[in-house]
Amino acid sequence: MPTSPSDRPPAPATVWQTRGRHAGTSAEDVLRRSLRRLKADQDIDDFLELPQAEGDAPDLVFEARTRVAGQVTVRARLSLAPAADDGQEWTLVAEAERPWDQAWPSPAAMFWPTEPGAEWNRDAVTGLCLGEVNPLPRDDKAARRLLRDCARSGWNVHVVVHEAMTTDERGQVPLAHWLPPGLRHRVVEHRAAPQQLRVLNWALRDFGVEVPRGGAVVLPGAPAPEGYDAGDFAVRAVFLDGSEPADLVGAVTRFAALPRALPDGAREALTALREDWHLLTPEEELARERRLVAMYAEALEAMTRSRDLYREAAERAHEALAAYRESAEAVVPHAQRPADRPASALQQLTRTLERLKPAPRPRRAHAPESPDAAAPTAPVEDAAPVAPEEAAEPRTVASER
Repeated sequence: MPTSPSDRPPAPATVWQTRGRHAGTSAEDVLRRSLRRLKADQDIDDFLELPQAEGDAPDLVFEARTRVAGQVTVRARLSLAPAADDGQEWTLVAEAERPWDQAWPSPAAMFWPTEPGAEWNRDAVTGLCLGEVNPLPRDDKAARRLLRDCARSGWNVHVVVHEAMTTDERGQVPLAHWLPPGLRHRVVEHRAAPQQLRVLNWALRDFGVEVPRGGAVVLPGAPAPEGYDAGDFAVRAVFLDGSEPADLVGAVTRFAALPRALPDGAREALTALREDWHLLTPEEELARERRLVAMYAEALEAMTRSRDLYREAAERAHEALAAYRESAEAVVPHAQRPADRPASALQQLTRTLERLKPAPRPRRAHAPESPDAAAPTAPVEDAAPVAPEEAAEPRTVASER
């Protein structure tokens, strides 16, 4: 048996939710007739059917609003799935302006007719009637399968009652007759015949739950709420004689008050109720328009501030660029030609080195390749003047030879 809730968020104390199935046909027509009658009788303040999108075959959505305990507003949203072979599944989520009181009327009565023989009050998991007595199947396998499905259900409260002996008409009074109005459409009551006790406990042993002989137990659901202990929600004796089963009523009421995690699909339904609500009063419509105007004004102010900051930054950038250009023109006049520009330090150094470079020496006469070959000697008067150093050089060469 699961003993701790999963990581799903807990259900808010202001929320009431259930899921069921309409076993007949044309559930939407039943809802429309019921809502018109409830509004005419002033049982609800108003209702609204949301337009259905074309092509996607989505759920049909109805909204209703009422007041309980004087001035506590309750908003409820019912989504109706497309028709299937076993009927149409519906999901109902309601939220009040303060923590929910089980003494308030059931939100299911804000949409569905409450006359006997209604076809809407079926549990979505088991198909059994809500708020009525449901005998366990006689087949052992079917009974075990049903009980295991009920133990895993998180939308409604499942109660198993064992009949110690065959009851008469007085013993067939459903438990919902004694429950607070807010629980009557959330409780599924299972009745086990006297000979089904062993099968019953065999099916529930995996969940750590046991039904006393002639008693009853509230199944934990999945996930089990915090603080759930099978012994605290088991009743040892239930007298099915038409009198109020006070102990069992107290166990069911205490179980419903425990903090429980939202069942599968409830978080999406609650989000749609809070964020996609359309049935507004004139005061609520005016308040919403004022919030929109304030939001748009804030957005416009933020855009204006951003525009001013951008303009100021652009002006500063232009000023900086103009100052840079002025300083550049002061250092190097714009009209100065490249030839008139002062030479750089590298160019000046290159020119200085070129001036200091020594003049090239004149080419020397080559000695004859053979001793027998004598070089012709130019007349003295035709020879060019020779420096003393250059005149001494041939003698040096001749002496070396």
